[in-house]
Amino acid sequence: MTNLPFFSPYRHGFVRVATAVPKVKLVDPAANAASVLDLVRDADAAGVAVLVFPELGLTGYSIDDLLQQDALLDAVEAAIATLAKASEKLAPLFVVGAPLRVDGRLYNTAVAIQGGKVRGVVPKSFLPNYREFYERRWFTPGAGVVGKTVTLAGESAPFGTDILLRASGATPFTVGVEICEDVWTPTPPSTAQAMAGAEILLNLSASNITIGKSETRRLLCASQSSRAIAAYVYSAAGAGESSTDVAWDGHADIHEMGHLLAETPRFSTTAVMAMADVDVDRIRQERMRVVSFGDAATLTPSAFRIAPFDFTPPNGELALARKVERFPFTPSDPARLRENCYEAYNIQVQGLARRVEASGLKKLVIGISGGLDSTHALIVAAKAMDQLSLPRTNILAYTLPGFATSDRTKSNAWKLMKAMGVSADEIDIRPAAEVMLKDLDHPYSRGEPVYDVTFENIQAGLRTDYLFRLANHNHGMVVGTGDLSELALGWCTYGVGDQMSHYNPNSGVAKTLIQHLIRFVAASGDVDAATADLLEDILSTEISPELVPGEQVQATESFVGPYALQDFNLYYLTRYGMSPSKIAFLAWTAWHDASVGGWPVGTPDAARKAYDLPEIRRWLELFLRRFFANQFKRSAMPNGPKISSGGALSPRGDWRMPSDAAADIWLAELQANTPG
Repeated sequence: MTNLPFFSPYRHGFVRVATAVPKVKLVDPAANAASVLDLVRDADAAGVAVLVFPELGLTGYSIDDLLQQDALLDAVEAAIATLAKASEKLAPLFVVGAPLRVDGRLYNTAVAIQGGKVRGVVPKSFLPNYREFYERRWFTPGAGVVGKTVTLAGESAPFGTDILLRASGATPFTVGVEICEDVWTPTPPSTAQAMAGAEILLNLSASNITIGKSETRRLLCASQSSRAIAAYVYSAAGAGESSTDVAWDGHADIHEMGHLLAETPRFSTTAVMAMADVDVDRIRQERMRVVSFGDAATLTPSAFRIAPFDFTPPNGELALARKVERFPFTPSDPARLRENCYEAYNIQVQGLARRVEASGLKKLVIGISGGLDSTHALIVAAKAMDQLSLPRTNILAYTLPGFATSDRTKSNAWKLMKAMGVSADEIDIRPAAEVMLKDLDHPYSRGEPVYDVTFENIQAGLRTDYLFRLANHNHGMVVGTGDLSELALGWCTYGVGDQMSHYNPNSGVAKTLIQHLIRFVAASGDVDAATADLLEDILSTEISPELVPGEQVQATESFVGPYALQDFNLYYLTRYGMSPSKIAFLAWTAWHDASVGGWPVGTPDAARKAYDLPEIRRWLELFLRRFFANQFKRSAMPNGPKISSGGALSPRGDWRMPSDAAADIWLAELQANTPG
């Protein structure tokens, strides 16, 4: 394990990258080199490992026939020598664009510099020569140029399209480089670079701006980062370029696996830079998981030379330079949250409707507690019946009060059933429970206030027994209510309604998402104002199984931890296979300061809490213990649709593990590598 501090992104597999757009001074390599150095020094101070600049940035892209002037080309080589010498005491690898003469030809190149040396030079493979572009007038294409060297700054450096730059040290990573038009082609060089191991792909660009072009560039960068399972760091020419016939917006952004991490303001008249921490470990994990990526690499063999360099991360603590959603199942962006809720809700409805259609049954049986999960399951069931043109009265809904059912939840259950227009009834399970307790000679049957797991599960089991027998009696099917978070934590009784049913539309929905789905329905116009108010009241009710009588509410989160944190842990453990210490670091980044924005719309003030690292570690340890100990419940779970790219826990779908696996090495990793 590295000796870097816990609060350093580099310790957890992140690499800080940056994209910069200086204000260029046309045909003045010395001045442009000075501008580059100013930004490299800023990046070095910020802990950046990799920094990319625009295409032909040492001269300016828009200088046309001046590109072939010997005086200018000599000045370019001198500027590169200056940059190499100045980089001796600077940590970042930085890549600048320059026209270079090699073997009697002129190439449009990317020059990679670090630690006092030119580490490699990559020529542009594909030269645009259409509309406003005339690059073949000046340059030789780099496609097919491999195995060569070039002398710069007094030393020989590898030259060709067959170069990858690989950092050794505490945080190793590999960089691939392409130039502008290369990514606009059907076979970008960065595709082969990624398949050969490059996790960070750089693009030096001089793409001019026209209406709508910036969105096309974003799509290209995002799609290439997604398809190549990589980070894609893009920098395009901006201020200072000639506006004789075209204009420039200085577009620079950073994508990781399809997601935008950072971008600069466009049309700036001064130098700009954006930086972000890319998750190299996550990229490697995803490439390992997506076996078709490796298959493609095997079918497309390519020989790359490795240009090595040593990168030493800063020793001190660094704040993580990327946004970490507190609720990975419910994004903070209101538009995305609305779209996610729309899709999740309709996936559930479609899944249940299809199961009803396929079964040939016309009736659904469901237990309604007045809590979150059964509320949402009933809403989904009602919508499914609407979709099938079946009457909602074919939904047989029951509230089944027990020893600790509160007046509030029972009242809300009745109000909800009536509001949904379903067939509603009540079965008091207490008499049957008392008979069973007496048959078991349980202390409660002798008047002793013993509320153990037997006492609790008799109630849960009876509710399920009634529902299944009611389904038999009415030729219907039982709709499950248990959610993804409960299944992950094992907070469900084996063989009862929150674990067992004929079909469970909630099984792929995290608790934090269910809350927003109910808000989505309340605001959708599908329900009247009174029902919307009822749903808000259900949302504000303490989450509780209501199995133990007494004045104190049996608060679920006091046993299994805050669902906000446990959903976070679930997402990063199962979706990305992250080590527990890294999950703790990300959770601390997201949760240690409640005053920072980023809360999903509708998050109540009471839920806007902060968590320190010891508390995060404590609940994560509990999550790991419960997650491993309760796999046997997930191995026997009924069908239900996968909802989120964050994953599901069906043994037939996203998640497979033996029921007798132990959490020991995960707990040991957390304890050894997480303070507190």
